[in-house]
Amino acid sequence: MALVARRPIDRWRLDRLLLGRVLQLNWLFIFLICLPVAVGCIMLYSAAGGSFDPWASRQLVRFGMGAVIMMIVALIDLRFWMRAAYPIYGVALVLLLAVDLMGFVAMGAQRWIDVGFIQLQPSELMKIALVLALARYFHVLGQEDIRRVRRLIVPVFMVLVPVALVLEQPDLGTAVLLSFGGLVMFFLAGVPLWMLGVAVGAVVGAMPLAWQFLHDYQKQRVLTFLDPGADPLGAGYHILQSQIALGSGGLTGKGFLQGSQSHLSFLPEKQTDFIFTMLAEEFGLVGSVALMLLYFFIIAMASLIALRSRHQFGRLLGLGIAATFSFYVFVNIAMVTGLVPVVGVPLPMISYGGSAMLTLMAGFGLVLNVHISRDLQLGRRPDSGRR
Repeated sequence: MALVARRPIDRWRLDRLLLGRVLQLNWLFIFLICLPVAVGCIMLYSAAGGSFDPWASRQLVRFGMGAVIMMIVALIDLRFWMRAAYPIYGVALVLLLAVDLMGFVAMGAQRWIDVGFIQLQPSELMKIALVLALARYFHVLGQEDIRRVRRLIVPVFMVLVPVALVLEQPDLGTAVLLSFGGLVMFFLAGVPLWMLGVAVGAVVGAMPLAWQFLHDYQKQRVLTFLDPGADPLGAGYHILQSQIALGSGGLTGKGFLQGSQSHLSFLPEKQTDFIFTMLAEEFGLVGSVALMLLYFFIIAMASLIALRSRHQFGRLLGLGIAATFSFYVFVNIAMVTGLVPVVGVPLPMISYGGSAMLTLMAGFGLVLNVHISRDLQLGRRPDSGRR
């Protein structure tokens, strides 16, 4: 009888705890996340010539799936995610390895696995998994050990192994994002600047050697970046058409559905990599700056949530995800404006794509979780914060 009597009480306590966590969600942050998704659907509607199919409708479905994932991630106890950090990283690593065995080739690269309801890109999952695993490692490590070189061997390999696997696909853009994400996590954890300087110097020094291992099309992208006019109808076509569209938008743009470069099919990949260019053509400099300000507010709020956390795990996790998101934004916009070579990085929350959307939403769920659990007492052991 005693056991029977406890069940409704335990369930009532669970429901009350869940309701309390829902009420603690940062709804302003959630609202800000929804805004670029709305912009993305508008631009995908325009990219299809004034139709929700095939891109905008699917993007809304994926956002709905991502929103569910975000809420689930946000409402589960942060200590669970801390304990699960290494297993999640391991799963992402196995999926990267599986790309060679069961992945399929699309757009000249083998990066995706068909899981039925979605074509999963494991490298996107690794971006969040790497931040999660490094946040746990450096939280458990403690500040007094951070200056010992031997303590950094494990996290260095945690970064290098997935980077090498992603380069093999090949996917230079994602490999660069993983590398920078790892470097930022080392910096945030308090690794001495001289160590980071040595690492950066080693990478720069290895570039001539790395050039020999690049694929021909990757070398061509770098050469095109240096001189896009050398082959205007071939390798330089993408970036030149992007720059023409950007310039033709002027201050206020040509108007919604009125972009000539995009709607006359001069602009390539207008629904994915070059969607920012289409936005700039239709809404001009004003629309472009407005979108960048929106991104700034999202990054700033995520960083503020992380900095308010009283435990190192939350600070590293929140700031790492904010940095990863900011890299997405910077690389895509810099790519389509000709500031960096074209590397195939989508514009977050706006470009058409499933894996990037779902993993980013999961990352934002972790940021929301950090906000809810900002006062949680976390010891160095993953389970020492239990009450």
